[in-house]
Amino acid sequence: MEKYSKIIDGWFSEICPMWPGISLSLEIDKILYSKKSKFQQIDMFQTKNHGRMLVLDGIIQLTQSDEFAYQEMMAHVPLFAHPNPEDVLVIGGGDGGILREVGRHDGVKTIDFCEIDEDVIKVSKEFLPDLACGFDDPRVKIHIADGNAFVLEQKNKYDVIIVDSSDPIGPGEVLFEQPFYEGLKKALRPNGVIATQGESFFLHKECVTNLVKITRELFPIQAYSNFLVPTYPGGHLGANLGSLGPELKKPFRTIPENFQKQLKYYSPEVHEASFVLPYFAQKMFEAL
Repeated sequence: MEKYSKIIDGWFSEICPMWPGISLSLEIDKILYSKKSKFQQIDMFQTKNHGRMLVLDGIIQLTQSDEFAYQEMMAHVPLFAHPNPEDVLVIGGGDGGILREVGRHDGVKTIDFCEIDEDVIKVSKEFLPDLACGFDDPRVKIHIADGNAFVLEQKNKYDVIIVDSSDPIGPGEVLFEQPFYEGLKKALRPNGVIATQGESFFLHKECVTNLVKITRELFPIQAYSNFLVPTYPGGHLGANLGSLGPELKKPFRTIPENFQKQLKYYSPEVHEASFVLPYFAQKMFEAL
């Protein structure tokens, strides 16, 4: 185990300098995979009560018990905010969960997927087939590349871009900086929408406010959606959204009944409610 975690008496504990004084611990039954790739340490655990758990460089990426909350909100909030998303780019998220959710939208014609670490995809296909099924969609084209460099090569190409990044430590750090967001904007078509992993305003106030500030400077419309994910530190996370046209806080399209029945977290009501912020967060963003 490297960097930000340790295993003691059958308990995995995430200890990260991004949230000092806090440790998130889960009881594990078995280590299913543990190997260092070219970019990072990859670990897969069978937990006692939360299914399988993917960990990168000691930081929890997901557990099977609650991954749906993150995947659904990161994908469906921007996709339903857009009037007609046809071409979509997903950066990061080698587990395939975001792809699984994007694939539920029949109107989407192409899904470009960019991931820097091919080993994450391989491990997820072996141990997380319920997420990695997203790679089976024939509309998906996989690009093994640095997300920042890939975006700079795209111009006026996508209706929606979703950035499923890890935390701003290691290979994901560049995805939290202004030049990357400038690249995202240029890669969008008119009326395009971006959604990026926005950390937690409880634990990462400086990081969150920086992302919000960057997005406000570049996009005419910006909003921050927040939602619950119990097995992330603090149990909370956000999506930082920017739009070149569509309003973000209400779904533009009606969700079909058979579509809604496939989901566990997202709904039109949850879409709108996710933008209602605690008073301290509201004031924090107003002060920018």
